[in-house]
Amino acid sequence: MREVNVKDLIPVVKKLCIDANYYMGEDVIAKIKEFKEKEESPTAISVLDIILENYKLAASEKMPSCQDTGIAVCFIDVGQDVHLVGGDFTEAINEGVRQGYKDGYLRKSMVDDPIIDRINTKDNTPAIIYTEIVPGDKIKITVAPKGGGSENMSEVRMMKAADGIEGVVEFIVDRVRRSGGNPCPPIIVGVGLGGNFEQSALLAKKSLLRSLNEKNPNPKWAKIEEEILEKVNNLGIGPQGLGGRTTALGVFILSKPCHIASMPVAVNVQCHAARHKSAII
Repeated sequence: MREVNVKDLIPVVKKLCIDANYYMGEDVIAKIKEFKEKEESPTAISVLDIILENYKLAASEKMPSCQDTGIAVCFIDVGQDVHLVGGDFTEAINEGVRQGYKDGYLRKSMVDDPIIDRINTKDNTPAIIYTEIVPGDKIKITVAPKGGGSENMSEVRMMKAADGIEGVVEFIVDRVRRSGGNPCPPIIVGVGLGGNFEQSALLAKKSLLRSLNEKNPNPKWAKIEEEILEKVNNLGIGPQGLGGRTTALGVFILSKPCHIASMPVAVNVQCHAARHKSAII
């Protein structure tokens, strides 16, 4: 059994919050360059150039790559041989977020009541925390800031098995069509299939952690991802909704078994600022 003091998590979470917002992943940068080479629209090419320059400036000037620095979504894998000591685990994660958003000069976007008062908490807490118990004696923390513009374009639909894969693909493509330029394309389309209502949405969110350089390990889903990506890019929405063939950089699918009477499908739309950083303690 390995003891870990929860206070040791605070500086790690703080750094992840800052780094995720300052430094865009190399996979995103490389994928945008790849699509830029294939893009036919001069306007789209210009927009992609601006996006790449923005990433460069954010890193060099140590500033957020987007003014919406998002909800701090934290995925934490806790080894079953870890014994957490020294305080409250959840509060330690929130303290890391609190410090990261303050010292990193990141916009605080959380309100304490969703409808009536909507008063800003002034420190971007509480974080959204998903904890999973895994084998081993390590803790893996992934912080994925998620902006409101793309999150608002997401949707869960309880479909029927009779809708088939054709119906699922149609729903996903139509969700992107209805989103238009609102989620700041080029986007990444996270898809969760199966489970139940809430698990499908979590699968869609978790799918967005995959590198844009990685194919789906299941050849069946890899083929469907490519099919959906082609259909989405044929919509002509383009970067920032200004036209072109670069509407999405990728489509990621995660699936789970589900009940015989249902077929949950969730689409979690991610803007081009696909921010997530990880650390292992």
